[in-house]
Amino acid sequence: MFKLGIIGYPLGHSISAAIHNAAMKSTDVEGVYDVLETPPEDLISRIKFLKTQNYTGFNVTIPLKVPVSLFLDEIDDYANIAGCVNTVKINADKTLFGYNTDIYGFKMAIPLEYNLKNKNASILGTGGAARAAAVGLAELGVSEIDMYTRNIINASQTINYLRAQFPDVKFTAYQIQNIRDLSHTAIVVNSTPIGMRGYMMNESPLEESDIKKLNPETIVYDIVYNPTKTKLISMAQKHGLKTIGGLDMLIMQAQRAQIIWTGRTPDANVMKIAALEALSDV
Repeated sequence: MFKLGIIGYPLGHSISAAIHNAAMKSTDVEGVYDVLETPPEDLISRIKFLKTQNYTGFNVTIPLKVPVSLFLDEIDDYANIAGCVNTVKINADKTLFGYNTDIYGFKMAIPLEYNLKNKNASILGTGGAARAAAVGLAELGVSEIDMYTRNIINASQTINYLRAQFPDVKFTAYQIQNIRDLSHTAIVVNSTPIGMRGYMMNESPLEESDIKKLNPETIVYDIVYNPTKTKLISMAQKHGLKTIGGLDMLIMQAQRAQIIWTGRTPDANVMKIAALEALSDV
């Protein structure tokens, strides 16, 4: 019996339970997945609860992806590079192993025929999701990553860290307010929450005039998954561009978490159907 769950705050929007319950059903795994709303001040007591109540593992979402690291005994390479954790396995001896499956999910959502080697990538935002995107893109062979941020000074630590991890990739920071012409880029990634249901849902981080200037071969990747078709994705499709929505990344990172916890690979299509059904109820 696998006892799993998600911690973070708030969690009213989360569809993780629907995704993971469908995943376990697809692999004939007996288990439960609990939604455990956890404000930052309750993190210590929540970790104790998860250990004493014999949980197998748990997901971590905002705002706990960084602070949870204080309680981990070991982390994988992705968590180390990204500087944050979204999946934790509780071992038999109650030690905690942290993983970052977001990078895996980000990469796996990009179709194999989209060749990004030696090309330029543009990332909107410089938070944890942007870091995961930057690591994924660097591993896929891009040669330059332009990161657009509201505050270049605050983003400098992230940029310098990424430069140290990937010395062969040229990282440059720009003010997001000063986006002019992205026609040189092979992929644009929105890692900001702009366009998300409940947060500027009817807005886009790019103006339509910016999208019109993109190369016809440019890929527009929005990590926002609710709604499944954001204003950014809708405008990009209107102008005939290739698009990737955030739901595929969400499903692939969840599939990876299930492999870590149960040792079995769930059906991604079954998980996606469950996610779409859950989103229709939100």
